[in-house]
Amino acid sequence: MLDACSDVSPGRCAMWSRLVVLVSLLLLGGLAPAVGAPDSNAGIQSALETLKRANAAVVGLEVTAVPQAPSAETLGRERSGSGVVIGADGLILTIGYLIVEAETIQVTTQDRKVWPAQPVAYDQATGFGLVRPLLPLRGITPVRLGSVSHLAVGEPLMVSTGGSDAEVEVTRLVSKRPFSGYWEYHIDDALFTSPAVGNHSGAPVFNQRGELLGIGSLFVADALGQPPRVPGNMFVPIDLLKPILAEMQATGSSRQSHRPWLGLTSGEQDGRVFVMRVTQGSPAQAGGMQRGDMILAVDGEPVDSLERFYKGLWKRARPDDEIRITLQRGDDVRTLTLRGVDRMTTMAKPAGI
Repeated sequence: MLDACSDVSPGRCAMWSRLVVLVSLLLLGGLAPAVGAPDSNAGIQSALETLKRANAAVVGLEVTAVPQAPSAETLGRERSGSGVVIGADGLILTIGYLIVEAETIQVTTQDRKVWPAQPVAYDQATGFGLVRPLLPLRGITPVRLGSVSHLAVGEPLMVSTGGSDAEVEVTRLVSKRPFSGYWEYHIDDALFTSPAVGNHSGAPVFNQRGELLGIGSLFVADALGQPPRVPGNMFVPIDLLKPILAEMQATGSSRQSHRPWLGLTSGEQDGRVFVMRVTQGSPAQAGGMQRGDMILAVDGEPVDSLERFYKGLWKRARPDDEIRITLQRGDDVRTLTLRGVDRMTTMAKPAGI
């Protein structure tokens, strides 16, 4: 019998027993020939140990945002989620919305020790965030960064969460496709998995080799992107991090993040883009945009999706360049001239920074 619980507490034995099922599926599917034959207990045990090592690098995050942080209106001031150690110095990768405008950050390791930490970077363009503990995290091996370039739909994956309710879950990739968020966000190759994981914020997803493939961002009602509607999660692929990791550590973000931001919550339906909310004090409000406006064009270029809308905004060399937005309000069609702002400059910081 496989020894899934030889070095974990009784409370975690059930969690690792589920991993035996995952590893067995991987081997029986011929997806991990390097770790052993399909009927080899030794091979399954080896793969299990690989995934255990990956999971040991997963941490919990407890974050408190600065008082009066604008992001608290939608994210709350108290936030919790997960992250994963990717650097020998204890550098932790997570989802950025957990740490945006953070005042305090606490990291909980798998042995339930709690460490203070500070934000290193928040990247608006990808959604990634970086955190570094104020004291070294000893005994944790950083995970290896994988790639989603050859990741196949249907492949089983492991999602790990940290903190007091740490868990591992088995899920599957169900689609890879572009994703546009209502908060002026777009990536070209998001990962969608199902079944859904509840505590997805900042949770790492691993392949059978224990390589990090992405970071959890959202629950989605339609993971497939086509009928039938299947609930699941969206993960930001790790491939987006590799080209900007050094830049994020050096500057706190990437160049792509310094782009026009209007302060809109927008939606898309049947080829139409509409405004659901206008942020108080935002460029959109200053320029006269209102809830219910239908966006028709950016600088004369027709808009039929959030992706085209955002990419039209982001063509500019400077965040505060003029933008002409044609919209429909009731029966009236009008063109407004706005100036965006660099979103990175609008975020609240703790006192003394």
